[in-house]
Amino acid sequence: MPTLYDVATTIRSKNAGVNQVTFDIIFPDRGSYERVRDSGAVTRSTVATLYGIPESRISDFVTFDIANAIKFTIYREKPSGSPGDWDILGCQFYGPLMDLQVPD
Repeated sequence: MPTLYDVATTIRSKNAGVNQVTFDIIFPDRGSYERVRDSGAVTRSTVATLYGIPESRISDFVTFDIANAIKFTIYREKPSGSPGDWDILGCQFYGPLMDLQVPD
């Protein structure tokens, strides 16, 4: 079964203010995007499970048909730059998405 890494052209995360991290998953074409969108591989629920967080920590989850993209934002456990914050810029949060399996 292919992974999200195999299907998407861009998988990234970045700060969305001091208390949130936003994620972008961008696909090379409409077919790849619709395949993942319709498969249920990336949903609010699967993201919560993948990151081990309650769904209430996901502030936004949006599919952008016109951009062939899925975007979601989560509330940080600790504010950016505070003691114990391991990723001030939010650019390392995307890792678990890479191996997410996408049904054929």
